[in-house]
Amino acid sequence: MQIGIGTSKQPITRGAAYPMTEFNEQRALDGLRVLDATAVGAIYDHYFSEVYRYVRYRISDETVAEDIASDVFVRLLDAARRKQGPQTNLHGWLIATASNVVNDHHRRHYRRPVEALSESMPDHGTSVHAEVDAREQNRVVRGALAQLTAEQQHVLALRFGQGYSIEETAAFLNKNINAIKALQFRALASLQRQIGEVNYE
Repeated sequence: MQIGIGTSKQPITRGAAYPMTEFNEQRALDGLRVLDATAVGAIYDHYFSEVYRYVRYRISDETVAEDIASDVFVRLLDAARRKQGPQTNLHGWLIATASNVVNDHHRRHYRRPVEALSESMPDHGTSVHAEVDAREQNRVVRGALAQLTAEQQHVLALRFGQGYSIEETAAFLNKNINAIKALQFRALASLQRQIGEVNYE
């Protein structure tokens, strides 16, 4: 696996100074600080799928979600090269950065959400009407999610996209449990008003 930014003056080092046979966040951070290729690769391999799942929960397009998730790791390398990378909580830094990039994406691209129907829509036994209905329902849900505050979207992505418990979400966001419950309740109530019944469990 190769990660790099061609314009950087400081190359990623090659070698086994930070062997990563079993992932260890502190060793990964140590390796990241000196741009050790093994450590950088281990960070990507260990965290990419989780970052992608978080982004995919908030972004309807798989390709865009993958691009954004990849951009999070490019930003991690940029920050490390500027000696401004995470010092302790690598996982938290990645998810927080993913949240910021998603928010930027929504500000730029979802002021007027548009979803075009493909001219070559495959026939999988589903009628065109059912396909259109499904796309419309998806558009309504995505539009409703976009109306939530960034903080509410973040909580829902952690709770339902990542499968975090209330306690884990509270610890991750450094908030008390009641604050997370309130954010979740308000977010789900807002969705219910806009799109109908929502399962609160």
